[in-house]
Amino acid sequence: MTSSEMMLLKGTYLAPYIQLATLLIGKTRAGGGNMFRHQLDTMAILIDYGHIESVLLKASLVHDVIEDIPDFNHNLLLSIDFESPAVYDLVLQVTRNPGETKSDFLVRIRESGSFNAKILKCADRISNMIALGFVTNIEFITRYTEETVKYIIPIAGEVDQNMLHELESLVSSRRNYLTMIHPI
Repeated sequence: MTSSEMMLLKGTYLAPYIQLATLLIGKTRAGGGNMFRHQLDTMAILIDYGHIESVLLKASLVHDVIEDIPDFNHNLLLSIDFESPAVYDLVLQVTRNPGETKSDFLVRIRESGSFNAKILKCADRISNMIALGFVTNIEFITRYTEETVKYIIPIAGEVDQNMLHELESLVSSRRNYLTMIHPI
């Protein structure tokens, strides 16, 4: 990370967003752990790939609160700081709408999501694919891996070649695992 990038991070105040993300503590994931840690993992992936724009990092910390907290009061998010409206808009872009199928949701991001929505979705999926290493449900692993190939890999190819390579590696790893435990 360059010194100018470090200065950008130095001026980014994430604590209120981390505090809001703590609402996800106790919300379990299929791969183990909880949704709060997934928010932090997603942010770490963004930083690792050099995506350090403050709205993007803030949104990564709370990207699942609207979907996963019943009756979430969006004013809690909108009132954090001057960037809150932009953070909220980005979170909405990566949130499934009521009644929206998963495939329609992912196509919506691919076709009309902002650059930051696509980057955030890729980081989110990298975190989720890593967590698949702890999942034992073969049908879930298969569905999720193929969904990644069909929807997320094209997005990654558009926005970040390094994320694309990691996703391709994770897909290959999951497919190898599936072949090992359930040979054709």
